[in-house]
Amino acid sequence: GAVPGERGKQDKSVKRGNWGNQIEFVLTSVGYAVGLGNVWRFPYLCYRNGGGAFMFPYFIMLVFCGIPLFFMELSFGQFASQGCLGVWRVSPMFKGVGYGMMVVSTYIGIYYNVVICIAFYYFFVSMTRVLPWTYCSNVWNTPDCMGVLDGNLSSRAALNLTRFLNATQKRTSPSEEYWRRYVLDLSDDIGNLGEVRLPLLGCLGVSWVVVFLCLIKGVKSSGKVVYFTATFPYVVLTILFVRGITLDGALTGIMYYLTPQWDKILNAKVWGDAASQIFYSLGCAWGGLITMASYNKFHNNCYRDSIIISITNCATSVYAGFVIFSILGFMANHLGVDVSKVADHGPGLAFVAYPEALTLLPISPLWSILFFFMLILLGLGTQFCLLETLVTAIVDEVGNEWIIRRKTFVTLGVAVVGFLLGVPLTTQAGIYWLLLMDNYAASFSLVVISCIMCVAIMYIYGHRNYFKDIEMMLGFPPPLFFQICWRFISPAIIFFILVFTVIQYRPISYNDYVYPTWAISIGFLMALSSVICIPIYAIYKVCRSEGDTLLERLKNATKASKDWGPALAEHRSGRYAPAFSPSTESHLEVQPLQPEKGRSEAAAASPVQGSNGSAHSQDSRL
Repeated sequence: GAVPGERGKQDKSVKRGNWGNQIEFVLTSVGYAVGLGNVWRFPYLCYRNGGGAFMFPYFIMLVFCGIPLFFMELSFGQFASQGCLGVWRVSPMFKGVGYGMMVVSTYIGIYYNVVICIAFYYFFVSMTRVLPWTYCSNVWNTPDCMGVLDGNLSSRAALNLTRFLNATQKRTSPSEEYWRRYVLDLSDDIGNLGEVRLPLLGCLGVSWVVVFLCLIKGVKSSGKVVYFTATFPYVVLTILFVRGITLDGALTGIMYYLTPQWDKILNAKVWGDAASQIFYSLGCAWGGLITMASYNKFHNNCYRDSIIISITNCATSVYAGFVIFSILGFMANHLGVDVSKVADHGPGLAFVAYPEALTLLPISPLWSILFFFMLILLGLGTQFCLLETLVTAIVDEVGNEWIIRRKTFVTLGVAVVGFLLGVPLTTQAGIYWLLLMDNYAASFSLVVISCIMCVAIMYIYGHRNYFKDIEMMLGFPPPLFFQICWRFISPAIIFFILVFTVIQYRPISYNDYVYPTWAISIGFLMALSSVICIPIYAIYKVCRSEGDTLLERLKNATKASKDWGPALAEHRSGRYAPAFSPSTESHLEVQPLQPEKGRSEAAAASPVQGSNGSAHSQDSRL
């Protein structure tokens, strides 16, 4: 039905750009959701919370909270084709939620790249014949160091001595001393920054350069990179899994990971941990899902995508548990101790426990290179989306041609600022600050943001309006299960996570170091800085809205703005159609494509009676 000479309808945004194809979006979202937490947090949570029994609450939370929230954020961004700020045309008073998401993404983006830079450092130092954390004969080692491979002891004597040391004092491994005394050169207090660790600073520069180069053309370039960064970690996981299960003691470790302790299912903490892990693992309320979906074509089936990506993310977590615990079981068997003595999580697992276990394998540098390369790729997949979230929000907010053409410079600017803000985390007290940001900047604030987003869409904008929007976009309304989850179950679970987080709160500590009160206060201020955006912007918007009374101002501030809806004119049908519609054709002033030709042919164009009784010109296609 296209007019000759007229450009056909396109499901593409030429101005903003789109994914090259649907696989790019799915792989990017998988790379975003599957991060370091899947490897260093989930397996430990599972082992601590009842092994196989933990899977039950975990998958319940995935079905009732994880997938519905994931689908909501994808559909929200895809419908409006806007980043985490632009989508709040749906209810302008809540635009502070978008600013909150930006603040959270900024915090995470700063410290996440520092973790990647440490993985880069370990990756580079693994390129040697003997891993530097294998023996206790280095200048940074202390007399307490006890290596499992020290050459002056037979394996039997080493085993007996290890048991003796475990009984009398805490054994310090060469990998722990390498981590604390050489890589970090750890200071004694969070306030004692000491000097910048130059090797880490160099690696931080490398990681930011890699992120910038991959995002230099926005989703056009990152969409190609994810073919490798999102898939290769699975190759490495599989190689490490096959290597792990062939080792002595691997089965013991895996049984530790999977053996169900059904009595723990009645413990509220287990359910709270399951809900929190699903929520944080999928990246809800970071703004990244909305941003990635905004580059989709309007009619893309994001319902299917949300299910595929969520299940892939959780399956990866379970799979990573086998990889981690098979090696830890082998190490525990070698040392003659219980698996619980060597199990760890977070940086302790990635940079101390697992690297030590790798020293026991033949050709250990190869396995070390593979493991840290996998960590780098897992981290980069998330970091791409964090940076793109900030850049897209800035570019969409300014929105003019000038900044769209210079998007690469915006990306460069954000990367440079991110690098400079990450420099303090490479000092001798850097790990203290990193863990402070990890514990406070992106914890309960995410839960608050997500809860307010659910309420704003379902109850302020209106669930019926939103369901119609999705039907217009996908061709079918969201299934009844998702409608119920969005309106009642998911907000209730989010509220439960918030209450659980508050009840379970313990002041942060790192090994034996307890954080001072002033540092914890800074942590709370970081958490508050993202949430405070919501009431501040809401008050500002109400004050700027039209209306004589407060109620009128509130109504106008929460009412969807005129430019809310699909970004492209050809998708703006139904209630989003322009003021002129085909039904008011008799009042519509048609602008001819060729005015001169139009005048000369006006006489020849005789009216033809249409089937609906209205008069149409033969030239009405113009």
